[in-house]
Amino acid sequence: MANSNRNKSTSKGWLWLMVTLIVLTLLAATAAMYYQYNHHKGAKGHSGQQEALEEVKSVKKAKDAYDVIVVGTDPEGVAAAVSSARNGLSTLLVDGRNREILGGLMTLGWINSLDMNYSTSKTLLGKDDVWNKGYFSEWYAKTEGDSFDVHTAANAFYDAVKNEKNIDVLMKTKKIEPILSQNKNAVQGATITLENGSTQVIKAASVIDATQDGDFAAAAGVPFTMGHEDIGDPKSKMAVTLAFRLKNVTPEVWKLMANRLNGDDNPGTGVTDVSVFGYSEMSNYPALNKDRAKMRGLNMGRQNDNTVLINALQIFGVDTFDPKSVQEAFDIGKKELPNIVAYMQKTFPEFSSIELDGSAPELYVRETRHMQGEYRLTIVDVCTNADQWDRIGFGSYPVDIQRISPTDSGNVVCKPKQYAVPFRSIVPQKIDGLLVVGRAASYDTLPHGSARVMPTGMAEGEAAGAAVSLAKAEKMTFRQLSASKDMIAKLQAQLNKQGMEVQPMTIKPQSFMEHKAYEGLKSAMMLGLASGAYDNNFRLDDAANPKRMVNVVGGARKMKPEAFAGDVNQAIAKLDNADKIPLTLDQASYTFAQALGIKATAVEAQAKLIEAKLLTAATVNGIADKQKLTNGDTYMLIRDVKLGLTGKP
Repeated sequence: MANSNRNKSTSKGWLWLMVTLIVLTLLAATAAMYYQYNHHKGAKGHSGQQEALEEVKSVKKAKDAYDVIVVGTDPEGVAAAVSSARNGLSTLLVDGRNREILGGLMTLGWINSLDMNYSTSKTLLGKDDVWNKGYFSEWYAKTEGDSFDVHTAANAFYDAVKNEKNIDVLMKTKKIEPILSQNKNAVQGATITLENGSTQVIKAASVIDATQDGDFAAAAGVPFTMGHEDIGDPKSKMAVTLAFRLKNVTPEVWKLMANRLNGDDNPGTGVTDVSVFGYSEMSNYPALNKDRAKMRGLNMGRQNDNTVLINALQIFGVDTFDPKSVQEAFDIGKKELPNIVAYMQKTFPEFSSIELDGSAPELYVRETRHMQGEYRLTIVDVCTNADQWDRIGFGSYPVDIQRISPTDSGNVVCKPKQYAVPFRSIVPQKIDGLLVVGRAASYDTLPHGSARVMPTGMAEGEAAGAAVSLAKAEKMTFRQLSASKDMIAKLQAQLNKQGMEVQPMTIKPQSFMEHKAYEGLKSAMMLGLASGAYDNNFRLDDAANPKRMVNVVGGARKMKPEAFAGDVNQAIAKLDNADKIPLTLDQASYTFAQALGIKATAVEAQAKLIEAKLLTAATVNGIADKQKLTNGDTYMLIRDVKLGLTGKP
């Protein structure tokens, strides 16, 4: 009995020892992750030492055929190439922008502060966790954190690429042109003009377009919309930015910035070990070229040599497909920068010793083409935290629509908690053998304000690389794969195996989704007429007024411009204090009648709209106070008119 009890005691002791070891191992692993995720290199780098850039070596001669060609060396392209190579595919990663390093927008556009997709959960140490993980987290762990030194970032990208035996890198090509099938509906490789001017035909069963603007896909005949075209304004695009570098940003200066901003009650300002966000007063900077340039608050990312990179100078009216227009944008920016720095020195004492230390080699272009894919991500998808059956990653960044002109103030439509990006959104219409990842993927203009961020694009790139392998194994086109739930389940299993965590999600409905005017709000959101800002408060129960109604109906014209034959401003031409008095149902109806060119008095307008099937009895009956309409009531009217004119709510 004594031996039996001793054996039991010994077994329990071993069990407790094993449990303790497991717990300690988990804690150590979590601590290591915390250390990596919280800028372990930043502390080392602040001594003033920056990593030397490693030379990216091109293959001496590319093969005549690969399983996949990845076009574009931005972060999305690196993620795609690494993923395809790790899935056993021979991969050519090719650059067509005369670059010497990998990382594109991060490393040459100098956008070194990440717009992160933080999850709704925390790590074991209580820190914000991130969505998507996979290759993004692998790369991120090698950098300083949310803001990084561009040398560190570029070397981390190259470190992954050069260690994959299945990847050939080809830099500084002059032209990359698609090879199409005889019937022009499938990509079969690329004709590449090399740095020396010679050409090489390279066949590939699949191509991943990871260029910032979908250049390869557009050349192949994939349909796109441009700028804000899908909300009726094709000539408008978000501003481009010329990032710039400041030197003499010592630890003492950093401390002074922290003293100013971390004591600010504004939740949109702050200083971490590697990032600064704030100084909204910079929007008061008087631009030399006031029609083309405007400053916003400073987004600063710390480098390891007492310099910072700043994303804040916005330039407007740039045709980024025209080299002359691009050069003009550089010229405008470089002329402003000395004055911007002088303004900073004069306005903020902590900047008295800083100096301008150059500008980025590439512009930060936020928006050009939006691909028309098998599915277009919508603003309703994003703001309502929608899941997708074919999810390949998640986003959560606020829908941040930057200025389109110096007089515009920009807009934050909503702040999602988590929404899924579908595989169908990287599969183009019309052309097979091709996937498109990054900001040119298949999103409407408004959701692009969130989904365009680089961590989301890197998730798409990783998914694309795995999808090429699956399509090859199953002898399927990407279009066929995108329609098969069984195949998508296989793809998702592989992505989970790669560490991406693309499990189904369920999030409690947002409060606005349970409002009686929700269906109207959706229509208004799709038209770009409603904004909930960072707190997702669309103010559905706030009182409307005649002036606001004119503005809303004027904006709704984009639903079908040819139908709006009248002058909406006539609706309030004889009203005093139109921005202060309540909006009645008669006045709201009259506003639509005036905009649509329907001859009717204010008393007659409602009946005329109902007769024309532009207003329903259900909407009229749902208005609680017909003498004092709310914003939600006006959105329901918008929905009726849109449904009547277009057949779609």
